[in-house]
This record gives sequence, structure tokens and C-alpha cells, in this order.
Amino acid sequence: MAEQNSFDIVSQVDYAEVTNALNQTVKEVRQRFDFKGSQAAVVLEDKNLVLTAEDETRLRNMNDILQQKLVRRGVPLKALSYGTIEAAVGGSVRQRIDVQQGIPQDKAKEIVRFIKDSKVKVQAAIQSDVVRVTGRDRDTLQDVIAKLRAKDFGIDMQFTNYRSN
Repeated sequence: MAEQNSFDIVSQVDYAEVTNALNQTVKEVRQRFDFKGSQAAVVLEDKNLVLTAEDETRLRNMNDILQQKLVRRGVPLKALSYGTIEAAVGGSVRQRIDVQQGIPQDKAKEIVRFIKDSKVKVQAAIQSDVVRVTGRDRDTLQDVIAKLRAKDFGIDMQFTNYRSN
């Protein structure tokens, strides 16, 4: 019987690292001179980040600080999707940042279509928020991984659960 090899394409973010980066951002904002006396805040609400500041300039500066801390912690910036800057209470501004967990359905379909268009003898299947790629030869699976890394789908992808049955 032929041996089947497989791997999963996932998009996961370690929320412990996001929380650590958030705490470092809050600490730096409290210490910086340009934020003295301001009501700038970064909070984690329901697995999403919310930035609040008096004006858009401080909000952008706080966003830059947050991005630096996230990159140092190994959290990919592709996993963040930024909402619009909206007015909040007391003349302040607020921005929501969604932290992506799992591959969205439309991106999963795009990944499967890309794999099928590459004419490699593998099967790709969507399983909720994961794409599983199955094939006979390990080398072809490695080739698929290399092709997926070369193409930008606009999301952060990891290749996990590499198995030989």
C-alpha cells in the first residue's frame, strides 16, 4: 500500500506573546515624555487589541511602539488587521486591531486553488480554519511548501503537523 504524507497550513498567534508585547507597550507609553499626562491606553478586549489616545498622532506613535514590541516577541504583523480610526468619548480617538487566528475561508480557497494550479500531484482540503495537504512523496510536499512561502497571500502561515503514515 502506498505511503501517504501530509502537513497542515495554519495561521496561529501566541496570545501570551501578544499580552507580553501589550504590557511592554503600556510600560513604555507611561515612561515616554510625549505621552506624559495623556490618557493613551492599549487593552486586550476579547482577543482583539484596542488603542485609545487623545489624537491621531499619539495613536500612530503608540501603534508604532506596539508593532516594535510585537516584532521583538516574534508575533507576525501580517496577523493583525487594522480597523478604521474612530472618534471616542471625550474627543479622543480609538482604533481596533483584530488578531487573526486561523485561516479565513476565502484565503483557504485561494491557497487550495494555488496548489491545484501548480499541477503538483498532491491533494489540498479545507478543514475549518486549516488547510491539509496530502501527497505520496515527501519531496513534492517540500516543493509545495517552498511555492507557498514564495507567494504572498496576505496572511501569516505556518506549516505544521508534518506526518508520514
